[in-house]
Amino acid sequence: MVSSRKELTDQRKMALTAAISLLIMTLAAFFSYGFVHGSLVVQGDATATYHNLLSSNVLFKAEILGWIIILFCDIVVAWAFYMFLRPIDNHLSLLGAWFRLIYTAVLGIAILNLILVLLLTNSTVHSSLFKNDQLQAHVMLYLTAFETIWSIGLIIFGGHLLLVGYLAFKSNSIPKGISILLLIASIGYIATHLCNTFFPHFDVIMTILKFTFTVPMIVGELGFGIWLLLRGGKLIVKV
Repeated sequence: MVSSRKELTDQRKMALTAAISLLIMTLAAFFSYGFVHGSLVVQGDATATYHNLLSSNVLFKAEILGWIIILFCDIVVAWAFYMFLRPIDNHLSLLGAWFRLIYTAVLGIAILNLILVLLLTNSTVHSSLFKNDQLQAHVMLYLTAFETIWSIGLIIFGGHLLLVGYLAFKSNSIPKGISILLLIASIGYIATHLCNTFFPHFDVIMTILKFTFTVPMIVGELGFGIWLLLRGGKLIVKV
């Protein structure tokens, strides 16, 4: 089927919208999770984590802002992916969008736990209500809840990527290498976060899963985003 000029223009707009949103998300995730969260949260050490949050309160607020940016970008990407992929299969692309929106809702719930941590570490009222060790325990509880809830959401996100990868594979314009990476990444997200959520003490399995799937999980969607930025919508899509 030959696409009209308007259809190609719309496809290009959707590709650019998705690509720019994905790149913003990547930068925000690198800052919020890779840099700030990783430096402030000391696993298994509530005292050190609590003092890090107290001494770097502004940085922690910046982390939360980064997560909120990611959340809004996820909504934009869900819409842009649906619009871009619906010429291939409208029903599956819509289902994929709903999967991402559900994941985004779960991420929003996870972010609420970070806001509770901010309230606990940013108010003298709570310090008078709890003993110091109780306050630290509450902070670690909410941080653990954030990571656990987000991990559950990433299982759903894996389902989203599975549909996107399948639709990309059916497309005549999207490179097969990218679609295969998306499919592998989807399996990685589902397997890794199922194990992380329900079998967190299986360290050997987690290590194997991370070693096997980390690169496809990073490169899959990011690679698709780069392709969308450079080539998406420029080619005629055959259905």
